[in-house]
Amino acid sequence: MATPIKPRDRILVALDTPDVDKATALSRQLAGKVGGIKLGLEFFNANGPQGVRQVVRAGPEETPRGEPAKQQRLFLDLKYHDIPNTVAGAVRSAMPLAPSILNVHAVGGPAMMKAALDAANFEAEQLGIVRPMLIAVTVLTSMDDGDLDATGQIGPARDQVLRLAALTQKAGLDGVVCSSHEIAALRAECGPDFKLIVPGIRPAGAALGDQKRVMTPAQAIAEGADFLVIGRPITGAEDPAAAAEAIAADVDAG
Repeated sequence: MATPIKPRDRILVALDTPDVDKATALSRQLAGKVGGIKLGLEFFNANGPQGVRQVVRAGPEETPRGEPAKQQRLFLDLKYHDIPNTVAGAVRSAMPLAPSILNVHAVGGPAMMKAALDAANFEAEQLGIVRPMLIAVTVLTSMDDGDLDATGQIGPARDQVLRLAALTQKAGLDGVVCSSHEIAALRAECGPDFKLIVPGIRPAGAALGDQKRVMTPAQAIAEGADFLVIGRPITGAEDPAAAAEAIAADVDAG
């Protein structure tokens, strides 16, 4: 029987800042309180691989038993979208950072996604590390049906998400990034082992910010999400660690 995932381990905190010192401080505060951290384009463009290494090593120096602490689990959120050869090269270049999760855009197509997967498998074997979970972005949670129409994509958003998820699964990737409102449909279409990473999570009463398709942590877990990406409700709190613990309790309720 598989070991149940602890509620806190389902939470990936989005450190959406270009400030390496701020990101490092937040990573240190949240070590052991959440399942990992997400670093994206804003941070990576400002600080590069060395900045990523600094932040993921920002946990406590030792565990209570005096053992070396593990580095933070890393979701490297760079959303690769280019021709297959370029994306494969980008994936190979990212692998020395040993991310736990890496992503591409599903709209890049099956050839691009397969090239990314092949590159990740090959480079992981060369480096002697575990291949990261490779997932694809479907429809950004900042977009709604009107936004899809404006870009010429076939809506509604839910149907586009299902189309892109099916394409992702056929390409052999591990799962997708989706909004909470597509979780139940994706579980039905793609099965229980297809990983669903869900941003746009807001605790009850929290400001929506730039997100349009949102849900509370408990609701998202009850629907079938595997991991929740949460940023400002934790990083913008007066006490980020306490906020993370409160959200983990909400996840447990789900």
